[in-house]
Amino acid sequence: MRVGRLWGIDLHFNLLFLFLLGLYFVAGVLEKGLIIFALVLFHELSHTLAARLLGVRVIDVEVLPFGGVARMGGEMSIEPSKEIAVALAGPASNLFLVALAMGLRHYGIWSEELSPFFLQINLMLAFFNLLPALPLDGGRILRALLSVHVGLSQATIIAARIGQVVAVAVACLGIIGVLNRFVGLDVVIIALFVLYSATKEKNLAPYLFIRHLAQKKEELFKAGVLPVEQLAALEDITLKEVVRLFVPQKFHLILLLDKQLESLGQINEVQVVDALFNHGMDYPLGAILKTK
Repeated sequence: MRVGRLWGIDLHFNLLFLFLLGLYFVAGVLEKGLIIFALVLFHELSHTLAARLLGVRVIDVEVLPFGGVARMGGEMSIEPSKEIAVALAGPASNLFLVALAMGLRHYGIWSEELSPFFLQINLMLAFFNLLPALPLDGGRILRALLSVHVGLSQATIIAARIGQVVAVAVACLGIIGVLNRFVGLDVVIIALFVLYSATKEKNLAPYLFIRHLAQKKEELFKAGVLPVEQLAALEDITLKEVVRLFVPQKFHLILLLDKQLESLGQINEVQVVDALFNHGMDYPLGAILKTK
């Protein structure tokens, strides 16, 4: 649900988040729900501010029960270091609030009723979001670290699968906790939503990969110089088998070989990407040389 714009960015509240606020209202602890609302919003705005400072375009932001999701420009896939910095900004903001609250306690600015809850939610938001599982911040950090080794698409799938496993585990533990009255139903609801979001991230991996390929020329022109990654490939393999090995912040050169492993020549990743968009994923790699 769109609620307005902030710094030129559309701000959305997920309906599940509003449903949880309603649960807090029914339970008679709306003030705690509002604290959670404020801290989640602060967490997400910290991501947005970090992205702005790093020159990353933010399209819109959706506030979720465990943090939020910001749709950002392609700079994130070109420069994994920026994705790491933006992801860390959210948990760091919650840890900052913990330190601030502990400092204020020494000056008598403290509520015995709500301040412990304030600390608890901040710590939960910080450490839960650092789990290495998409769509959590830790999952985005993991994806950025993996992408330079296995490519953006495969890194997304790995981090999303971990997210699915974590969500199922938390949901099962949450159900046990509800039955034994250790936790509330909100833990199970949040876990199920993380499962849904992780599955969505996994399904979007191919589209993210295509967007990354479309920006490979921009990546080279922006950096000016990139380290080279050398690949050797048989002439009859398809483009999709090669491009899945492309990783951010490296420029790829492909040595083409025939079936006798004799060298036929060399092509670069720009030629491969151009052929991909002109002829499709099943176009044979060797055909690029014949059209030069």
